[in-house]
Amino acid sequence: MDIKDTARPLDGAGVSAFLRSLPARPLLLGLGEARHFVGELGEVRNEVFRHLVENEGYRSFAIESDCLMGLVVDDHVRTGAGDLDDVMERGFSHNFGASAANRELVRWMRAYNEEHDEKLRFFGFDGPLEYWAASPREALTALHAFLDGPLPCTPEELDELLGPDDRWSDEATARDPARSIGRSADARRLRLIADDLVALLDTQVPRLSADDGELAALYARTAVGLLRYHHWMADASEARWTRLSAQRDAMMAANLRAVAGHGPALVFGHNLHLQRNKSVMPLGDQTLEWWSAGAIAGAHLGDRYAFLASALGTTGDDAPPPDTVEGILSTLPWDRSLIDARRLAEAVTEPAPRVSRDFRYFPLDPARLDTIDAVVFLRQAVDLG
Repeated sequence: MDIKDTARPLDGAGVSAFLRSLPARPLLLGLGEARHFVGELGEVRNEVFRHLVENEGYRSFAIESDCLMGLVVDDHVRTGAGDLDDVMERGFSHNFGASAANRELVRWMRAYNEEHDEKLRFFGFDGPLEYWAASPREALTALHAFLDGPLPCTPEELDELLGPDDRWSDEATARDPARSIGRSADARRLRLIADDLVALLDTQVPRLSADDGELAALYARTAVGLLRYHHWMADASEARWTRLSAQRDAMMAANLRAVAGHGPALVFGHNLHLQRNKSVMPLGDQTLEWWSAGAIAGAHLGDRYAFLASALGTTGDDAPPPDTVEGILSTLPWDRSLIDARRLAEAVTEPAPRVSRDFRYFPLDPARLDTIDAVVFLRQAVDLG
């Protein structure tokens, strides 16, 4: 099979043809990043999303960013609340608010909503995490405020148990589990309280509006997830980073399942988080393996989840060797291509794994092409943040 027979130019017609080739219409269409902060990929993503909105009925966008900060962006997109500069500053984690492509996406979504009755929605699907984690204060106190009747603690007792936020968000805990308070008496008490509040929320859903119920559920799963994450931050065993990685992706997957309730949605995040199989990542002298958010969401959604992995040819001055998947794809006649990944797996014969000089680039795994629905390939990336 000629490699060109597996691919086509990446454009709106190609995206629609890809969707028609799937066994079912996806509620979540994952577009993965092989590397964060690639300006050209952000531009392609925006073009794809605009096509999906205007031609395929998509109304939601989700990004690998803090789910609570994302509420700021969603409010702006839906109602116009806030100045765009402030929204980009307060509405994204991981410095994603500095991305020109993200700014243009938010601007376009707001402009679209000003002219249409059926509104677009914006979601962050990551937890309030870096390698360390935020205080659970925002999520717990907001969940507590949604509930009526006898509660397991007063707001004052909750505040006392939480204590200063900086004892939770101490960045040094990423390197030193002894700095974490995740297994302290206060943290254990807060986990029990969070469990009680979530159970109470289930009993009070009928009295909440749809919007309030959605927001309370977000706060509930974020509070529980953060407390679990902090528990494993305090773990000194070799399992620590595997459990933390798995917990983060479990939180992502729970948020993605909630986004699917508004589907269909385009989801944008790292390939490691959106792929269907286990993620593997070296960390020091360890190799971490955990089930990705895409694998977990896909297990629940089945054919209603689809995954497009991105791959890059030349990044800066790092060109792929010709016998790697990226090197083979670089021979295609288009700068931006959409490739049927399963046909690609049949067409390429024992490609070599790519080893990139760009440590932030995660090459395609030749052995896992058959777990991907399609590959979005950019022959060259220059705008690398």
